[in-house]
Amino acid sequence: MKRLRLVLVLSLVAAVAVGVPLAIASTDTNRFGGSAERRAALEGVNFVSVCGFSHRNRDDLIVFPGQPGKSTHDHTYFGNTTTNADSTLASLLLGGTTCQRPGDTAAYWVPTLLAPDGQVVEPLGATIYYRRRTLEPVQPFPPAFRMIAGDAKAASPQGRRVTTWSCGLASGLPPSSEIPTCPLGRGMGLRLHVRFPDCWDGRSLDSANHQSHAAYSMNGRCPRTHPVELPAVALIVR
Repeated sequence: MKRLRLVLVLSLVAAVAVGVPLAIASTDTNRFGGSAERRAALEGVNFVSVCGFSHRNRDDLIVFPGQPGKSTHDHTYFGNTTTNADSTLASLLLGGTTCQRPGDTAAYWVPTLLAPDGQVVEPLGATIYYRRRTLEPVQPFPPAFRMIAGDAKAASPQGRRVTTWSCGLASGLPPSSEIPTCPLGRGMGLRLHVRFPDCWDGRSLDSANHQSHAAYSMNGRCPRTHPVELPAVALIVR
């Protein structure tokens, strides 16, 4: 599967993130290197949501809102159990969830993974990390904010800043842009990692391509065109 476009309804994230307890990932602060003071500035700001598989359909409420079945490919959903082409902030807030945190009714979805014979590969679940990757404090996502990560028209593996594949730490295999063949064993299995932009222009809740109003930070800094620091969302599908 080389065509990847990962999408996330961030209007819900803003509604639930404030009240969710933080789960610290001790290795995250080493990503920037540098002094102990610099690493310390990034501590205490991460939490995790674990969500089971919910359902599949060919809807895309960001790219094709109100147009059921319009998507060019099937989507696999986690979190909110009501996600479809007609979903709104209000409907998602009232929907059920497959996440372990009952307050997380966000809708998370990725293109459905197909085996070489065309059969659907049903996921085991997804883990969603909300991290601070900037040196300045992050701001909550504004209500009705939307963005996507990745390129739906990509004909080759995308850059590892956006998507990577892995087989788990127990496999000993490094992350890769290509889909690996994972060894069998406890703690090993195919994983898709997707990173979303963590900088915002501070004005637009969306854009024509659902991407240009957001950007990725570099070395803990947001570009001047997108000066507002946001939580860095990373979605890992198992």
